[in-house]
Amino acid sequence: MTDSANNPEVLLFASTTQSFLEKEVPLSRIRELHDAGTAFDPAWWRRAAELGWTSLLVPEELGGGSVSGGVSGGVRDLALVAEIAGKTVAPGPLHPVSTVLAGLTEAPDNHRDTIEALIAGELVATWAVYEPGGSWSPLTPSVTATPTGTGFRIDGVKDRVEAGAESGMFLVTAQSEGAVRQFLVPADAPGVRVEPQRSIDMVKSYARVQFDGVEVGETAAVGSVEQTPALIERQSQLAVLLQCAEIVGILETVLAFTIQWGFDRHSFGRPLGSYQALKHKFADLKIWFEGCRATTNAAVAEVASRSPGAEMAVSVAKSYVGEHAPGMLQLCVQLHGGIGVTWEHDLHLFLRRATLYRSLFGTPEDHNLRVYSLTTVEQAS
Repeated sequence: MTDSANNPEVLLFASTTQSFLEKEVPLSRIRELHDAGTAFDPAWWRRAAELGWTSLLVPEELGGGSVSGGVSGGVRDLALVAEIAGKTVAPGPLHPVSTVLAGLTEAPDNHRDTIEALIAGELVATWAVYEPGGSWSPLTPSVTATPTGTGFRIDGVKDRVEAGAESGMFLVTAQSEGAVRQFLVPADAPGVRVEPQRSIDMVKSYARVQFDGVEVGETAAVGSVEQTPALIERQSQLAVLLQCAEIVGILETVLAFTIQWGFDRHSFGRPLGSYQALKHKFADLKIWFEGCRATTNAAVAEVASRSPGAEMAVSVAKSYVGEHAPGMLQLCVQLHGGIGVTWEHDLHLFLRRATLYRSLFGTPEDHNLRVYSLTTVEQAS
């Protein structure tokens, strides 16, 4: 992200991250993982954790640390990692692990061992927040957590759980005595059943998770009743932010090779990109891309500083990026001509990821309504 563009340590971190991704998970490797039905290599993820990806949101007193300094700098660093990951539509549980850590580090009591395992890459955890047939509504779960003599009993179903089959721990949103709470539930706990779900992405995997009378102790709760809404809001902001940052990386990469294609291919002795009609298309793509990057950068700055305007900035970014990115990539397919619609061309790998992200953690339409709601509140006050 631009705020840290002149920081030598951030530049080194960025170049190391990019070199690691280009070497370990190039697009050819993404295709291999897809053919094998594998989401990601756990050993690869541990090496990614060693680069510091999992520690960025974690304060130093909990074993973490960022390149830019502090948790606020960690948000910017993490967005940078997501953006670079978009350039190769990288696999791995960066989003779910980061989202879970965003909640745990705000309420670390009883969860320091889990945080440590997540930082080391020894454990993968994911946020179980969506429910079958439901839209994005994290504060109104139907899964229940009934108090027992020793803790809570979790009952219900979650779906669209990223890396659900690869995770050892779920952070589950649930209704408990009239309030929304979150609980850490081990994937191997009695009563937990995980069923893989199909995804349009080549490697991103999702799952349906059934909780049938799953017993957890009192220490499984993450945060108090009073803290939980703020925790969920923070996690939601990070989840959307990472999506937008990754899509910026996707768009930058695809636009670059699409424009290059336009000047490599010739018609009647002239590069295709020299024709005015195509120049106009390239100009439109550039304008929309800069809009995606600007709204995302603004959201990163607001979330990093915990600004009161963070919620608005995140919804503006998701609304703009989610609305424009799939159409931009579809236009790039058309600009490539016939080769653009083939399985062999890499364009569809990027299009699949952007299309998937459009619908998760709120659609552009959902966030448009959120912006309207927030604007109405501001005007009323």
